[in-house]
Amino acid sequence: MSVRLNLRWRTTLVASLAMLISVSSSLYGDGILRDGIGAISTGRGGTNLGFADNGNVILDNPGALVNVDGSGLVELDLDLFITDLSYSDPDNATTSASNSPFPMGQLSVIRKLDEGNIAVGFGVFSHAGFSTHYTLNGPGPLAGPQNYKSVGGLMRILPSLSIALTPRLSIGTTLGMAVSHTELEGPYFTQAATPFRGTPTLLDLQATGTGLSWSLGAQYLLSQSTTLGMAFQAETHITADGSANLVIPGLGSSGFDMELETQWPSTLGVGVTHQANPCTTVAADVIWTRWSGAKSSYNMQLSDPSNPAFAFLGPSFPEVFPLNWRDSVALRLGAERSLGMGRVARAGYVYHHNVIPNETLTPFIQATVEHSLSFGYGWKVRDFGIDLGYQVMLGDDQTVGSSNFVGGDFDGSTSSASAHWFLASLTRRF
Repeated sequence: MSVRLNLRWRTTLVASLAMLISVSSSLYGDGILRDGIGAISTGRGGTNLGFADNGNVILDNPGALVNVDGSGLVELDLDLFITDLSYSDPDNATTSASNSPFPMGQLSVIRKLDEGNIAVGFGVFSHAGFSTHYTLNGPGPLAGPQNYKSVGGLMRILPSLSIALTPRLSIGTTLGMAVSHTELEGPYFTQAATPFRGTPTLLDLQATGTGLSWSLGAQYLLSQSTTLGMAFQAETHITADGSANLVIPGLGSSGFDMELETQWPSTLGVGVTHQANPCTTVAADVIWTRWSGAKSSYNMQLSDPSNPAFAFLGPSFPEVFPLNWRDSVALRLGAERSLGMGRVARAGYVYHHNVIPNETLTPFIQATVEHSLSFGYGWKVRDFGIDLGYQVMLGDDQTVGSSNFVGGDFDGSTSSASAHWFLASLTRRF
């Protein structure tokens, strides 16, 4: 389901997305989904399914809203993201991407009603994304310095509702909007199975769209010290409208109207939180992400060329950007310990395998990290909580033998990726 917006609202949403999604640094974790949202959850390895102590449970498990302490909360998260990406191939020595620190954030509000048996919430979350920017020598007919640039991001805007069915069991749901934005610029050989497959081009495209976003969640109090959590995030389908410019050597350039079909994956998570003693809580979440259904390819439709010389492509030209990503199962482990006087220390670890096959790995999307280590610290000042977090993300070098992309541009290439998150959260509890 997609929601078409007029130009004014589309411009507003794109501007909001740009504030939340990096335009100069890659966002990635489990594929291109983040390994935790906010300083509290991220500081303990992204574990959040069995907790109810932060506003980001709206995104992670809406069944937790009714279990927050007191009457509710307001939370503002500010994140700073720094990446370290590099790429090499037979035409290019090892080159670092043009990366710089980029700020982003989230906002969430939760309010309990009906003597605490019902809770409502609203949140805006920077959930996923990718971006790189290299200057590399192009292949064959596109030789010489060329930009290889990409941006992709997903923001979720989520009203939510949670209900306590029994003193032990609560359920919840979100029903809102997802906003997706995609840009790509660089040398590109056409990939679709048409008579013009393998045509060398310089491609520059951008597209923005919206779609329905919904999720379900539940928490069950197994004992006074142990809570079970479960959450399902539905796959998000978006038909994005945009434009593209295509340059074919010897023929010139042409603008096109473009429609881009994108999907963001469904996830299913189960988690447990256990208070081992009055000062120490441990947690584990297992999250399955169905990348194979959402990221088999990017499908584009180019139409209405502005240059009559491109009429040979036909009134509508299909194009496919192959991905063939694999499903992942992420293991998140976390712990936090009360230090007294409202202070708490956190630590965590995340593992998930690289979801991108070497055959479809390109400098446009280098989401290949597999391990994350995180630490956090928080303290309270009256009704306010201040929390800080740090996460480092690491992955092995990935080498492409023969790429699935026609044209040979990425054959024999090697990519590496790591990143650092610095997070801060301010929470007002009622």
